Amino acid sequence: MSGQNIVTPNAEGIAASARAASKKGGLPPVHLWDPPFCGDLDIRIARDGTWYYLGTPIGRKRLVRLFSTILKREGDSHFLVTPVEKVGITVDDAPFVAVDFTVAGEGRDQAITFETNLGDSVTAGPDHPIRVLRDDNSDEPSPYVMVRGGMEALIDRKSFYRLVDLGEATCHEGRDWFGLWSQGAFFPMIPLAELG
Repeated sequence: MSGQNIVTPNAEGIAASARAASKKGGLPPVHLWDPPFCGDLDIRIARDGTWYYLGTPIGRKRLVRLFSTILKREGDSHFLVTPVEKVGITVDDAPFVAVDFTVAGEGRDQAITFETNLGDSVTAGPDHPIRVLRDDNSDEPSPYVMVRGGMEALIDRKSFYRLVDLGEATCHEGRDWFGLWSQGAFFPMIPLAELG
């Protein structure tokens, strides 16, 4: 034995560490933290943005918000990190859901600012792109906006329909697209030829 303490991760310990890290205000600097991996924790973020612990929804929104501030993505994996520990969690799709947005300006000069289910606010633009994936079988769109640290928010259906109303046709990279402008950047949604 090396004399090193073996730590069994649990939600209460992670929450206490997150509270301590967040006392300084703003988001903790998780991008600077590289603690040892301590194992997986039975936390799952469902596609609709609901957080589950041990198979039960976490009903305390403040606790979920706290956990979201120490969320980190590495490759295709997601972790809750503190300065001293890192635990793996499961994310079904995206860790956030964009539940609303506001628009300032018009056309190419407009700025679309999204709000997530956990209170994050992000304005789409070069650093926070919008992308739309289409299901190979159903062709149904899944729109996303980048929030932070390589993590996206799935744009909910009602917001996506409102976004479509803001869309316009533009030649982008040699093709005609229907898409959105925000902060001077164009985000293609569907090739114009495929619109009915």
